[in-house]
Amino acid sequence: MSKLTPKIILEGTRLTFKTDIAFALNEHPRIVGPRKYRYHSPLISAEWCTFTNFPWGRGPINFEPQEESLAMETYATWAHMFELQRYYSWIVDRFHISTRMHQLLTYNKDYDFRWLEERLLPLGFHVVLLTRSAESFEAARAERLKVSGNPSQYDNLQLFVEEQKLIRRLAGESILPVFELDISDNDIEAAVEKIADWMESTGGLYMAS
Repeated sequence: MSKLTPKIILEGTRLTFKTDIAFALNEHPRIVGPRKYRYHSPLISAEWCTFTNFPWGRGPINFEPQEESLAMETYATWAHMFELQRYYSWIVDRFHISTRMHQLLTYNKDYDFRWLEERLLPLGFHVVLLTRSAESFEAARAERLKVSGNPSQYDNLQLFVEEQKLIRRLAGESILPVFELDISDNDIEAAVEKIADWMESTGGLYMAS
């Protein structure tokens, strides 16, 4: 039996259920193999507010200009860790494409992550871009508000529509394999199966050597 070593980056705006899908992928037998008990499995995110000592602060996506070197070093560190531990599964809930989107919209600065993708490509990283129809954001917000600790971030749904247009273009510029998946029906189970199908069809579930 070959060893499952999928590496999946989930990208998309808020309210595209990236985190829910990340958790589901990280426990799905087609992605990480059958499990009789739960154990530590890597699920990471560039959305973590690791640069500030307060909730919903800044991190590698929404860093301020003076934190640029810190953000780039963080990405380089992640890349090095992936390279050192290439024969394992990695699920990433937002990464460099989200950084490009945020920094373009906030500071009108586009960061060239070609260097990062050139390191991720031979490791087998694949990008899943989660999208939804403009009219489906309202229902997704209603669902999220049931559990959100920071509901104000979902006030402006038009912002998410505009973000989606941009992140779709940026994902199209990636040298990594990209799969755009519409989550307008909010069916997480079906989404995970479609991702598994795509990963299998592209050979993304295993390392060649």
